[in-house]
Amino acid sequence: MAATIKDIARETGVSIATVSRVLNNIGGYSKEVEERVLSAVKKLGYRKNETAISLVTKTTKTVGIIMPNSDTSFYVKIIEGIEEEAHARGFSVIVTHAGVGGEGFQKSLDLMAERRVDGIIVFSIFLSKYDLAPIESLNIPIVLVSSTDTNKKIPSIKVDDYLASFTAVDYLIKQGHYNIGLAGLSYDDENTSVPRIKGYVDALEKNQIPVNKQFIDYGYFSFQSGRRAMSGYLERKEPITAVFCASDETALGIISICYENKIVVPDDLSVVGYDNSRIAAMVSPPLTTISQPFHEMGKRACLKLLDCILNGKKITSEIIPFELIERKSVKKNVNNR
Repeated sequence: MAATIKDIARETGVSIATVSRVLNNIGGYSKEVEERVLSAVKKLGYRKNETAISLVTKTTKTVGIIMPNSDTSFYVKIIEGIEEEAHARGFSVIVTHAGVGGEGFQKSLDLMAERRVDGIIVFSIFLSKYDLAPIESLNIPIVLVSSTDTNKKIPSIKVDDYLASFTAVDYLIKQGHYNIGLAGLSYDDENTSVPRIKGYVDALEKNQIPVNKQFIDYGYFSFQSGRRAMSGYLERKEPITAVFCASDETALGIISICYENKIVVPDDLSVVGYDNSRIAAMVSPPLTTISQPFHEMGKRACLKLLDCILNGKKITSEIIPFELIERKSVKKNVNNR
């Protein structure tokens, strides 16, 4: 027969109320009492009946994550941040994938409704006006990470993609680069690509450098996008001296084609990535990149969501600072134009 809270109380010599406070991490007990209760839990093999609890409290203590299908490494950091904060508050996490471009978003929402999650975190999916009504019908809090929605109605945690892109391109210009490629962004991605493209264009125009559309090669933030972009630059004999990339994976694609064609980075071509994922410091040469604090973004999103669920606190949007990490993939261009 399964152990109960009464069994734990009998084993430890404390009240049922005290056992409940320890199990729910509420406080109001000594460290010694906590250790006795947790020791008894382990000894007796006690397990919470989460189904029964949810029926009484009308909560499942579960946070849902909806994310696109991708092998991009930074998603792991976001999930780790979310789980760290959720587990500290006694919540569990379930993850669903909504397709490469978020086309399976409605299906993911349906699953969240079936699982009766208490709140949802969505990342890297742009939400159109058609997504908003189904979200509102769930009547649970939702927060976006590195995402936006058409009407800016849903609170989000993200960096300023426009300013980050502007900063990266302006940095390259200050290093003497005027023929700068832009690789791997998607022209129809309003979430992150559109503001980054604008940042690229505005940085050039601020420095009186004409925008050459042949230098812009669209893609999907991937390694293959970088390879295709660099191959195109070489085939067209574009006179670029630097490339600003949609992601670190895209930058690796650029570097791989350079290696195959005996083009030395950064001596012959400077490369700047975006994300500061784990691979950025591992590649040769180590990649100069825009750093997004993904772990912190995940934690902040979950903290705000749980404060809303547990305390009724309104979720507000937050812009998280980015940082330009200088490594070894950029070299000053002394030849200028």
